[in-house]
Amino acid sequence: MTIDTNVSKPAPDTVFRQLESEFPEHRPRPKDAGLALQGIRIVDFTHFIAGPFATTILADMGAEVIKIEAPGKGDDFRQYPPMEPAFGGGAPFVWTNRNKRSIALDLKSPEGLAVARDLISRADVVVENFSTGVIERLGLGYESLREKHPELVFCSVSAYGRKGAFADRGGFDPIAQAESGFISMNGYPDREGVRALSPVMDISTALMTSNAILGALMARVRTGKGQAVEVALFDNAVMMTGYAPLQEIFSGKPPRRPGNTSPDSCPSGAFRAKDRAFLINSGSTPIFKRLMTRVVDLPHLAEDPAYATNKDRLARREELFALLQDVFSQQPWEYWQPRMRAAGVPCGELRTVAEAIRSPEAREREIVTRIPHPELGWVPNVALPIRYSDTPLADPKYAPKVGEHTQEVLADWLGLDRERIQDLTLAGAFGAVPQDNR
Repeated sequence: MTIDTNVSKPAPDTVFRQLESEFPEHRPRPKDAGLALQGIRIVDFTHFIAGPFATTILADMGAEVIKIEAPGKGDDFRQYPPMEPAFGGGAPFVWTNRNKRSIALDLKSPEGLAVARDLISRADVVVENFSTGVIERLGLGYESLREKHPELVFCSVSAYGRKGAFADRGGFDPIAQAESGFISMNGYPDREGVRALSPVMDISTALMTSNAILGALMARVRTGKGQAVEVALFDNAVMMTGYAPLQEIFSGKPPRRPGNTSPDSCPSGAFRAKDRAFLINSGSTPIFKRLMTRVVDLPHLAEDPAYATNKDRLARREELFALLQDVFSQQPWEYWQPRMRAAGVPCGELRTVAEAIRSPEAREREIVTRIPHPELGWVPNVALPIRYSDTPLADPKYAPKVGEHTQEVLADWLGLDRERIQDLTLAGAFGAVPQDNR
């Protein structure tokens, strides 16, 4: 994504005032409701997207997540634009780090490392996505911790696994998209495959990681023991190609890039109404017949033997698409959408991100809401798609600045007083000490 950070923009408070009518206030959870992960403590050493978004999911479920960051710069993902001083970084960081507290620790300092070890001793879960070998060199690897802390769930998020010939390789979302075959499946057949702009591999790895941790916590309830958990970005990326690997194995043919048209069902793809583009998915013959008879008024095609089965329709895709496009172009979307909805034909307009987050569906589901912020008044929040009846997700709290909660966490988790915290500060546990503070 390219963002021009040099363009003059209105002040955030001005922008937010303009947006207040577009996004509702967050509706607080019932005060007497419990939280699904209430009482679970997590020490989070992750950075960028896959790891932090996984721990955000768990934090939303009620886990207490302490984010360990390098003093000063913090998580490198803080540098992704657009920047907002009140966030202590860029807006993308807010998306992956709500409902956490941040503590700044210098893990190269003996004192900082000792604090990290003390925090881990009081945690249920540790999550890390350092390069392979880093956590072990710090003396904080699973094998170093399990003897004294057998109940610990220790989760590593890696690129290609922690062991084997490729353990040294780093990984980012676009690389995983490329090497998994995902890119080869997307785009149009007359050009190179296209990556997804959304970090789909990072996001899905985060979902898999949070699931893996929840499974390990459930196993601990049964056995009383923790375990090591690992999720690799590449493994997950291959999974994200869906059923394509099995199709290739059984047919011997690679997936063909279909653009916005389905290679498996027909007519499924993008069309254009008089005023805008939309997509339909005729995933079965009954849907096709409803489309022909109740939407486009071409009942003779519903009974035509040439279109009787999905295989027949795939063989005549071009002529069928041409017939439908001619009809669809005669009326606007507001004419076609209610007809398809009434007929039970899956359809949707091709929206921009801006249109999607302001859509009636998004507002009905309260996907984007306004949450309080001490400096800006409020900030937007994009909710998880999880709804619990008895243990609603935690009310979202804005992402912290680097080390914002250092003293608070040390007091809460470790019971340290101000004098001891000051000693650790002067010893460099939280980063270099300015000369005038020595």
